[in-house]
Amino acid sequence: MEAVSVTDLHKDLHISADDNLRGHGSALIEAAKTASRLLPRQINDEIALAKLELEHKKSKVGALAVVAALALVFTVLLVIALVVAAIAGLATLMPLWLAALIVCAALLLVIGISALIGYKKFKSLLPLLPRHAWRGLRHDLGILKEGRDFDPSTLDPVVLTKEQKKAAAAEADAAAAKAKAERAAKEAEQGPKANESELLARTAARREHLLGLREDLLSEADVKKQATYLLDTAKTRAKKTVNKAASNAIGQSVETVKERWKPLAIFAASATTCVFLLRKLLKK
Repeated sequence: MEAVSVTDLHKDLHISADDNLRGHGSALIEAAKTASRLLPRQINDEIALAKLELEHKKSKVGALAVVAALALVFTVLLVIALVVAAIAGLATLMPLWLAALIVCAALLLVIGISALIGYKKFKSLLPLLPRHAWRGLRHDLGILKEGRDFDPSTLDPVVLTKEQKKAAAAEADAAAAKAKAERAAKEAEQGPKANESELLARTAARREHLLGLREDLLSEADVKKQATYLLDTAKTRAKKTVNKAASNAIGQSVETVKERWKPLAIFAASATTCVFLLRKLLKK
């Protein structure tokens, strides 16, 4: 009976260790789920915060654009003044109208040469995409997707009629309007937008929460260490229980001997007397 109880105790200890491991595993899963829920929200808030910061910087960018526009205007005025000065200088040698005409012709010549060079450079770059490589890549993707059923003629550009272009434009406008309506409905469901201070506070609090979850994940992820600790604890408890059971068994044996020593002593004395008498009888 004692052996059976010790075996059952070993089983109970191992079951409790397994339950503890399952508890740690469930805690690990819950921490991972919480982190997976918090991370998208944190990213969305960071994006919203970036948008707010960009909106705040729009005014500064506008002021910078105004300053740049003023500088450009004064640069144009400077060029005009230089042209006027050139005309006035030539007017000392020839009539004013002829000097102005010569300067305009020189400027027109410079503009024409620059435009011609730029046009040739741009034309040499057309098409901007590597046409053959892009078509070959699309062809390869089509073969991988459809195999021999792929039609290479679908890669050629399709010339649309005016009606088809209008229909495509109307379809694109409808899709854009639908997407805009969906975004508006989603924003209405989410409620009013948070301001910059609220976003900063919310992201800071969520960041602390994520930090705690990370620490929990790191502590819960060390399953091997925890399993070793739990098994060592179970073994220690089992040893203590076995020692206690053995001590109890020895104590019960001693108590049994103490309780039955008188009958045993009488039996031993009787056996000794019988043996002595038998020896006497045999000697006679």
